[in-house]
Amino acid sequence: MERTRVGSRLITTAMIAVLVGAAAGCGGADFTYVMGSDGQSYFKVPASWRKVDQKALDKRVFGDMSSALAQAKKKLSWTVAYDGFTTPSADHLYVPAAVPDEPFVFAMVSNLTEKQRDAVSLDVLRNAATLPVVVSEELRKQMEATPGYAFKGFELLKNEVLPPADGVRGVHVVYNYKVAGGPVQTFDQTAYLAADGTRVSVLLIRCSATCYQKRAEELGKIAQSFKVKRIPG
Repeated sequence: MERTRVGSRLITTAMIAVLVGAAAGCGGADFTYVMGSDGQSYFKVPASWRKVDQKALDKRVFGDMSSALAQAKKKLSWTVAYDGFTTPSADHLYVPAAVPDEPFVFAMVSNLTEKQRDAVSLDVLRNAATLPVVVSEELRKQMEATPGYAFKGFELLKNEVLPPADGVRGVHVVYNYKVAGGPVQTFDQTAYLAADGTRVSVLLIRCSATCYQKRAEELGKIAQSFKVKRIPG
């Protein structure tokens, strides 16, 4: 059976048919299809976008990788990111380094501990991309008052529960933050809880608010391509 490389994984032509069917209307040559470590989550990005260095991304997401805590978090998670800039950088996860801005896409599949499985909720999914989306107003004010805290002026633009499919639950939220004194950034986040309740998969798209408005159709297709389902082996 013919096999095709997608990201760092090999998948069969049958699987490719599922992926392409989920992203209908898109030519394979124009996109890179990416599959998560769980073999059930996948999405697409424009083929011209560059993959971010994995070590740099791990440091940006988990912190100093020499620490035991960062290593424990990394062990439970799979991450990948793609950058619209010609020179990709993990630092573009939250804010661009140049103008005009280019989009950045980050994906993570996290294996939940037993304690986390018992506590998971739709609000947990809304906070799954490490940015605070659902917190009390009091806590948000405390966070924003903390010296060095980079995220200010939170604005919730969209908050929807996705229709359950094959036992998979999901949420889609879009929100703004003014990051580190720069222009307002828009974050488009989709998160799913696996049918067996053991994993959370999240896709985060970031671009400046102006960029997000101008490229809404393109970025919307990327967000809609993110799915979690069982793919026949």
